[in-house]
Amino acid sequence: MTTKMPNKLINEKSPYLLQHAYNPVDWYPWGSEAFARAAGEDKPVFLSTGYSTCHWCHVMERESFEDEEVALLLNKNFICIKVDREERPDIDNIYMSVCQLLTGHGGWPLTVFLTPDRHPFYAGTYFPKHDSANITGLMSLLKTVNDIWHNNRNTLLDASKEIIAVQKADKRPGASSLTADVIHHAFSQLKNSFDSKYGGFSNAPKFPAPHNLLFLLRYWYSKKDSSALEMVKKTLDSMKNGGIFDHIGFGFSRYSTDRKWLIPHFEKMLYDNSLLAVAYAEAYLATNNYSYSETAHEILEYILRDMTSEEGGFYSAEDADSEGIEGKFYIWSRDEIKNVLGDKDAEEFCTIYDITPKGNFEGLNIPNLIEAGALSEDKKAFCEACRKKLFDFREKRIHPYKDDKILTAWNGLMIAAMAFCGRTLGEEKYILAAEKCVCFIFHKLVRSDGRLLARYRDSEAALPAYLEDYAFLVWGLTELYEATYNPLYLQKALEFNNAMLSLFKDDKTSGLFLYGHDSEELITRPKECYDGAVPSGNSAAVMNLLRLAKITGLSELEREAKSIIEYWSSDIEAVPAGYSYMLCGYMYSISEMSSEVVIVGSDSKQMLKAYNSIFHPFTVSVSKINKELISFVPHYSQYRDKEKETTAYICRNFSCMPPVTDISKLQEALMQ
Repeated sequence: MTTKMPNKLINEKSPYLLQHAYNPVDWYPWGSEAFARAAGEDKPVFLSTGYSTCHWCHVMERESFEDEEVALLLNKNFICIKVDREERPDIDNIYMSVCQLLTGHGGWPLTVFLTPDRHPFYAGTYFPKHDSANITGLMSLLKTVNDIWHNNRNTLLDASKEIIAVQKADKRPGASSLTADVIHHAFSQLKNSFDSKYGGFSNAPKFPAPHNLLFLLRYWYSKKDSSALEMVKKTLDSMKNGGIFDHIGFGFSRYSTDRKWLIPHFEKMLYDNSLLAVAYAEAYLATNNYSYSETAHEILEYILRDMTSEEGGFYSAEDADSEGIEGKFYIWSRDEIKNVLGDKDAEEFCTIYDITPKGNFEGLNIPNLIEAGALSEDKKAFCEACRKKLFDFREKRIHPYKDDKILTAWNGLMIAAMAFCGRTLGEEKYILAAEKCVCFIFHKLVRSDGRLLARYRDSEAALPAYLEDYAFLVWGLTELYEATYNPLYLQKALEFNNAMLSLFKDDKTSGLFLYGHDSEELITRPKECYDGAVPSGNSAAVMNLLRLAKITGLSELEREAKSIIEYWSSDIEAVPAGYSYMLCGYMYSISEMSSEVVIVGSDSKQMLKAYNSIFHPFTVSVSKINKELISFVPHYSQYRDKEKETTAYICRNFSCMPPVTDISKLQEALMQ
């Protein structure tokens, strides 16, 4: 038990803030108390933003924020504020854009100096304690900023005014309509950056970016360009074979530090695994290659085993570090493998998984199949038996820290993944997990007035939900409706979608703001469309609006989607590949293959199974029509069984095909 005195973070719920609660730095959480003190004492604010599983955040804490000498300087000359970027993406977005403006790059930990009125005047990311090579040390920086604050403050205030002016300026040209050319340009950019040897779209570091793969699958489906599918297959195969995939316990790490996907940054994030499960499941539908289905199953097995609360919500992340060492939980010596498996089995396993006496990571080994490739059928049973033994042994190690906060946005993504994979891979337990999570959100993360909240932890729900929370939850609910055809999920998707438009829509122009009009007013109110680690809230909203418009027939939802696309058109045209999920929505909006399928009949199980077994990304479906559905989507009352047989009605391009009762004809129609 620590004998140190806690600072003001001790009463917070955020795991990241609590990690800093016993630092000698006099941290405040973001709020009026800290800024009032800064104004009263005429001190600048030292703002540090990060998240609980951020490796370099841990490094900076150990080097500086746990250091008495650094703390003395900070406490004497600054008011210090800690922010969890996952709880407050609004704050992080604003000040990260400052860092990118001033330095040309960003990342975490994010370090920003502010005036007491919250205006930034200097920003950076990680700083070591002392000057190192070409990197300014934190001690030097703190002394310099303090000196200028007292002796040449106007320099800082002028810099702050310029930064704010740039942030508030909207330099976007007037909205215009995109053309299909932008889709080809995005494909060309991805193709030109594609690593044909190892997959992915960069050298090192390499991020999974699943939404790029979703775009390429849709491009292949629409344009019949086999090279798009080959890029998807190569990337998915290489990631699965690499060390970025946990071959012992499953799930994907955040990114690879090398070109070959061998050495991961070992943290595991809920959002990456959500979107990767969808990408692998879609690739299975597109190729009928069972290995992709197998990988999707393994991802979700990891989530259900390690990342699901008893109440049904999904945890946020697992740390890269354990016992203060990055990757320690995941790496192996050859002798350890021998001790667990015995000499004979260990020899074969080590040969397959690149386990050597020399090691492939700091003298130890990350299991991988980069050289071996996908396992043959006769090796799978052997490797699975070995894997289980190694997993049981690994479970006895000290586990990485788990960030057990439950974020509505990331849970929305996992609901979507569980529902989609449950439907397309025929695994009912995934659908049940999605339903349980939705029930949890409805009971724990929705206020009595209907306002969605962003974070739940330790029995407390807090923070008005952001655009991503609404957009990703609607995504999950829409997927869950198509997995169950329970009209409640469609009705809730429409309700939260309408609330999203009310809270975040820019009525003066278009597009959706990051935080709602009822939330804390910050120095700017940003909008974001770039599809970074996850699709942007605007991109997800566009897809939701289009799908809901098709399911319900509400044409005003499609108009909203097209308005958002037009608003961002100049940004998209400038760097199309940076908006790959928005372009998935745009492809959907113009696709001649966009369809609505209504399946009715008392015994529709086999036809639904056939519908779910093929790749048709621009199709929505309705089934199990009942009074509840008709009460808010009345036009479905016209659908009836044809001669008591299960019947599929397919509509495309504002016209309906003849009803079909034959499964093969349904599949044929959808694949045309």
